Amino acid sequence: MLAGLSIRDVVLIDRLDLQFDSGLVVLTGETGAGKSILLDSLGLALGERSDSGLLRPGADKATVIASFEAPLDHPLWLLLDEGGVEIEPGEPLLLRRQVSADGRSRAFVNDQPVSVTLLRQLGESLVEVQGHFEQRGLLDPKTHRKTLDLFGGLRVEQTAVEQAWARWQNLRTTFEAAQEKLATARRDEDFLRHAIEELARIDPQEGEEEALAERRALLLNAGQLLEAMQDALTQLDSAERPLAAAQRRLEQMSDKAAGRLDGAVSALGRALAETEEARETLQALASDGDFDGEGLQQIEDRYFALKDLARKHRVEVSGLSDLHRDMSEQLAAIDSGDAELQRLEKECGSAEALYWQAADALSKRRKTSAEALDVAVNAELPPLKLDKARFRTAVEKLDPDQAGPSGCDRVVFEVATNPGSPPGALGRIASAGELSRFLLALKLVLAEASPVTTLVFDEVDSGVGGATAAAVGDRLSRLAEKRQILVVTHSPQVASRGRQHWHVEKQADQAQTVTNVRVLDSRARREEIARMLSGASITEEARAAAAKLIGVPE
Repeated sequence: MLAGLSIRDVVLIDRLDLQFDSGLVVLTGETGAGKSILLDSLGLALGERSDSGLLRPGADKATVIASFEAPLDHPLWLLLDEGGVEIEPGEPLLLRRQVSADGRSRAFVNDQPVSVTLLRQLGESLVEVQGHFEQRGLLDPKTHRKTLDLFGGLRVEQTAVEQAWARWQNLRTTFEAAQEKLATARRDEDFLRHAIEELARIDPQEGEEEALAERRALLLNAGQLLEAMQDALTQLDSAERPLAAAQRRLEQMSDKAAGRLDGAVSALGRALAETEEARETLQALASDGDFDGEGLQQIEDRYFALKDLARKHRVEVSGLSDLHRDMSEQLAAIDSGDAELQRLEKECGSAEALYWQAADALSKRRKTSAEALDVAVNAELPPLKLDKARFRTAVEKLDPDQAGPSGCDRVVFEVATNPGSPPGALGRIASAGELSRFLLALKLVLAEASPVTTLVFDEVDSGVGGATAAAVGDRLSRLAEKRQILVVTHSPQVASRGRQHWHVEKQADQAQTVTNVRVLDSRARREEIARMLSGASITEEARAAAAKLIGVPE
């Protein structure tokens, strides 16, 4: 509900801080006192359009703050989360709007800057202003389908339609993508078959490029390596004889050295053994085919064939194996593509049939709910002096290409104000008073369905009096049992039903004119309703009548 409204420097308002009760809140005052300024200020905080004309003369900016209390299951918490506004659920909500002298405006939620669009979305979820802002709330035909679904309790059917639509669209997207993929593959079929044949013929192996590069480098240097090994063998041969002679000489004298030469003899023995091992290794390498330069051409042919094939397909040599596999899979998909497309097409057709089945079921429930809504609203019209008018919920079938996750229906609330006249859109009623009373009847019937916590009616009693005004007051009072209702009224019958009564008045002196708003106590309230009954001169009879309307002792 709307808990408070703070206004600074808006038109004739200098400074106002209002705290609202729940239930029925009435605002009264003379014509021109500034009641519309209050609604303009509230609209500003709810994200309505702004302009510099709203500023009080001499002020550099106007500011309005609307504070709200909302239940934890209210959709506004999801809006805040999606908008990136960090507020703990259940925390009081402050919608603030500033308008500068150049017409620019800024929006805030709990002191966090937000877009005006988000502010408007939050405002629309919290408040509906009937008879003041155009094409808002129930006056917007875009809301009628959702409103009917809420009234009829059709959430289960609506969810089934949404899920069926999502599954159908996902399958259709998959089917269309498979169609496109297969068509592309078929255009490239000859290329694929040739490429696969070429890859299969070369048959690239994992790690082959590195092995070939290493082998090629070895063969390119084979001559120098063989020459080096031959030189080394010659050096080893020339070194072996002096080593052997030295060992024999020391062995001859070892028995005379008392073991002192044993270490040297052993070392020479090891040197001779290592020299022999080196000779054998070099001889083996020299005779190994790895150094056969005649194999170089074959290695290079293979190496460069792999390089050329990789360049042709714009991949690394290491990626040729994966390319071969992917192309083979694409070709297999072509060969089995028709069968897969037929399977997807069948699934898509089944999903479409299920969607239309769910949409038709929802449509039938909507028509049943529409009949119930019409009966309930039309029953409220006669006491509101609309006994010749008729309300109708038109549920029309959309063209198949206009269907969507909400089903296949267009829902429009229509009225006919005179017998025999064709029904028209709700928002096109000529009389503002009639429109407000239609909306009152409709909101009374829809009270349980709407998430909006506050309803504002601007002169819902326009053009009526007596029993009709009393009926309006009675219905506003009933509606206020379920929602907070703010009503701007000139009717004493309506004002007398208020739980809280605000009086709007214009005060002027030689310096300035300002609009002031004050809450009335029981005595002041009786005086105000007496004024509304009798005019400027308040009589005792008017006071007595006012006391009777309010239901308090005279």
